[in-house]
Amino acid sequence: MAKTQTLFGFHAVASRLRARLKSVRELYVAEGRHDPRMKDLLKTASTANIRVMTVPVQRLDGMAGGGRHQGVVAVVDALQLPQFVDDVLDTLEVPPFLLVLDGVQDPHNLGACLRVADAAGVHAVIAPKDRSVGLTATAAKVASGAAESVPYITVTNLARTLRDLKDRGVWLVGADEGGDTTLFNAKLTGALAWVMGAEGEGLRRLTREVCDQVISIPMNGVVESLNVSVATGICLFEARRQQLVARTQIAT
Repeated sequence: MAKTQTLFGFHAVASRLRARLKSVRELYVAEGRHDPRMKDLLKTASTANIRVMTVPVQRLDGMAGGGRHQGVVAVVDALQLPQFVDDVLDTLEVPPFLLVLDGVQDPHNLGACLRVADAAGVHAVIAPKDRSVGLTATAAKVASGAAESVPYITVTNLARTLRDLKDRGVWLVGADEGGDTTLFNAKLTGALAWVMGAEGEGLRRLTREVCDQVISIPMNGVVESLNVSVATGICLFEARRQQLVARTQIAT
């Protein structure tokens, strides 16, 4: 029998229903909730013959582990995304576009990073097994479906994994306020992996040393730094912009 997992929150559950309807086994919804959003969700479940159970909010609280479930929890088949970096790289027909998170420990930050990674077209998110948050139900909820489309791969030795990526021709760009150049002066085309540091600490010394280039985001206001998920979004989409410009130039 396939392994199951619990998803909670409207975004996470609705995304799974849209993307992989047949993988949803059961739906648990809060008693007394009859708003349009819930009615749409129940209509989709009914059409697909998914078992729906109306339960007290307290039961949903327990199923969601205290997370903000918004009155809906689903039991779904666990997806089999790639679990190793090589599994991702060996199947790509385009230059790799990767995100490395060096020690992000807040599940909300991880979920937000996964969400922006999905939007930017990242092929995989890589993180160390130690000193980083796992793919918890809270992270999956914040990711709003991205946790099921972007592989989240944890590795035992991040520095060694980064060196392996370099050996495969992937350019490693770290983001740090003490960078050698600014984001808008960096060349970000071709096989690329963005390396982002942890909340507060930034890049660890060994991680920084293995990067091919370290850049900073130009800051014009009074704040000295950005939340890691915000910085990730800025960096990923600048890289995506440059990649699209480069493709357009080649085509013409």
